Amino acid sequence: MGIETGEKLENGLKGHFLVAMPEMADFNFSHTVTCISEHTQSGALGTIVNRVLPAVSAKTIFDELKLECMAGSESIPIHVGGPVHPNEIFILHGPPFGWESSLMITETLAMSNTMDIITAIAAGKGPEAFIISLGCAGWGPGQLESELTQNAWLTSPVADEIIFSEPIESRWEKTVKMMGINPALLSSTPGHA
Repeated sequence: MGIETGEKLENGLKGHFLVAMPEMADFNFSHTVTCISEHTQSGALGTIVNRVLPAVSAKTIFDELKLECMAGSESIPIHVGGPVHPNEIFILHGPPFGWESSLMITETLAMSNTMDIITAIAAGKGPEAFIISLGCAGWGPGQLESELTQNAWLTSPVADEIIFSEPIESRWEKTVKMMGINPALLSSTPGHA
């Protein structure tokens, strides 16, 4: 595993949320909040933070990797990080950041996907704040920029409390409200704006 990066964009969206507009037709991103962990001339990489796999817990992953886990670690929910690399593990986390491979997103947030952090989480010794995802979201060169010009997304600086503290089912609405927007005004259903 390991996270690759490309040449930086001057005004990239690294460290921002992408908030799907209500009319988003792509079911992979309908009503999602995605944390952008990298945005370069080669494209963008992110993790959806408001979807979980209902029938999968961390125990499933720890068992598959033959890792012993502490009581409590087995019930950690597993997020749907996106449609790209659906069998790979991506961990958004707060400090500490000294894992084998941590891609810093902001001063307080990183993405890692190496065995040392997964093993530490199983043993109850991982970061205090984290989410485990299967898969990620990815955009090719210019693809995200094109989607932004089509008004498919709202953007906002990342807020760690949305990722780690807000209940999963209210993260989209809370992010929109954090932006100073009434979510009802974004409704694509006639008569609800």
